[in-house]
Amino acid sequence: MPLQISRIQAICFDVDGTLSDTDDVMVAQLAELLHPFHFLFPGKDLTRIARGIVMEIEAPANFLIGIPDLIGLDDELFALKDWVVRASKMKTKPFRLVPDTTEMLEKLSLRYPLAVVSARDTRSTMEFLNQFSLAAYFKCIATDQTCEHTKPFPDPVLWAAKQMGVSPEACLMVGDTTVDIRAGKAAGAQTVGVLCGFGEAAELSQHGADLLLSITADLVQVLEE
Repeated sequence: MPLQISRIQAICFDVDGTLSDTDDVMVAQLAELLHPFHFLFPGKDLTRIARGIVMEIEAPANFLIGIPDLIGLDDELFALKDWVVRASKMKTKPFRLVPDTTEMLEKLSLRYPLAVVSARDTRSTMEFLNQFSLAAYFKCIATDQTCEHTKPFPDPVLWAAKQMGVSPEACLMVGDTTVDIRAGKAAGAQTVGVLCGFGEAAELSQHGADLLLSITADLVQVLEE
């Protein structure tokens, strides 16, 4: 179904691959890891090989995201992850911003309440938002433990809609993977799939994306029209 702009009263944004240029960071890191083994890929572009690997693992990774919720171990696994991070004193590497994201949020926040709906943990989500001074644009921020279930369940989208004072059907969920599209659809929201992250056009369309955009910032022009 084509995107019905007149329905939109609020917008929910995923982080990785939608606001944060996560896939390019992963590709660069993987290409660096592959460099000592360049002799295994004579005449090949290591960056292209790394991107192919990242794209191939995206689908099973999204499937695995939902398993802890399904088997009731999400709280335990997230607690273990946080303990490992603290115990090892891990620090998040600097994030990259998807081009024109700040300008997009500045314009859209004047017309719509905005929300973050991410499966990331709270700490790294806030580190990303604070690195680029984006937190002030959002009325609410949903992370991996905000609700009983995270994406692809509809819970965080429903929660964000309530925080923004609109019905779920009046929300637009914007994300780069089928997890985002499935969560939005399950909540009754319209969905936009962006191709600047991990997802591909065919799979996003198959799961019901109402619109596909090359990059997230193109949403401004769509909504102005």
